[in-house]
Amino acid sequence: MLLKQVSVFLENRSGRLTEVTAALAEHRINIAAQCVAETSDFGMLRMLVSDAELALRVLRERGFSVQLTDVLCLTTPNTPGALHNALQVLSGAGIGIDYMYAFAIGDHAFVALCTTDLPRSMELLLRHDHRLLEGEAIGSS
Repeated sequence: MLLKQVSVFLENRSGRLTEVTAALAEHRINIAAQCVAETSDFGMLRMLVSDAELALRVLRERGFSVQLTDVLCLTTPNTPGALHNALQVLSGAGIGIDYMYAFAIGDHAFVALCTTDLPRSMELLLRHDHRLLEGEAIGSS
């Protein structure tokens, strides 16, 4: 139930993100979710993609600094309070959130989470009847 997230360190200059998306498009790698955190000098692009291993290889060949990171992808109803309920399970167990990003489609919301204890987070969320997205759902390896 852990997904492989592709994390890319980017110089904060015009066109750099386009270079990443071009490389992925050339290899028919779909981006299912992404988040960019930036400062004035650099940015961190985090993505859930259809083939994380291929993305890692392709981007490294193009000179990008890339790594794979395990994350959970919580799926909740797209309703007020649904995310709160899941986060309450984690915080109640003393588990912190390193970062997260989310998207919603129709009645469902999807939240990529990196926590201070991924295995325990997964176990707690499942025990409390929360759903986690399987890697195959986005084609993530």
